[in-house]
Amino acid sequence: MHHRTVGELMTRNVVRARRDMPFKEIVKLLGDNDVSAVPVVDELDRPMGVVSEADLLRKSTGQSDPSGRSPIPHLEAWERAKAEGTRAEELMSAPAVCARPEWTVVEAARLMAVQNVKRLPVVDETDRLQGIVSRGDLLRIFLRRDDAIRDEITGDVLRRTLGPAASQVTVEVHEGRVTLAGTVGIKLLIPVIERLCRSVDGVVSVSEHLAHRTDES
Repeated sequence: MHHRTVGELMTRNVVRARRDMPFKEIVKLLGDNDVSAVPVVDELDRPMGVVSEADLLRKSTGQSDPSGRSPIPHLEAWERAKAEGTRAEELMSAPAVCARPEWTVVEAARLMAVQNVKRLPVVDETDRLQGIVSRGDLLRIFLRRDDAIRDEITGDVLRRTLGPAASQVTVEVHEGRVTLAGTVGIKLLIPVIERLCRSVDGVVSVSEHLAHRTDES
């Protein structure tokens, strides 16, 4: 089975900020390019961190409210440092959490979840910036056509991987939801088929209505 990689899904023309870029230039950079965050790179184009709208808004959070309706919130030392920062390297969230082009969607999505980030700079083997991948980019695999998903399950999973053991299994796909029906030789094969189908790019869910001829392995 072919799994689309980060390199296939990432944005290659990356908007980036220099480490010494001033606050106002960063705000303009985000607005001019209609993005909510940019990687901050060093002189060798290696990501040092990411500066986002949330990072920049700390500048306003640390200021007093002219109306007097809301008190200044308590800020941790690192938050105060960001609120007082004036350059990209002082404002960014660091270090940069990066991905590699050959990673699968699963690897990238898990790293995003663990690190609680919305995007990953993508770097090559020398740590130079190659692209950036966002949550929205990873979700694009769920835009695959139903017939493409069905063909991959029928051809790669059932016919080429499992062979005659799954020759009586039929597949229906509707909006990414896979339904399996038919008969397999042994009961132990059913969870294997279901697991393989779930690993196909674009599959939202799998339901099976499979009978088996024997319980023996």
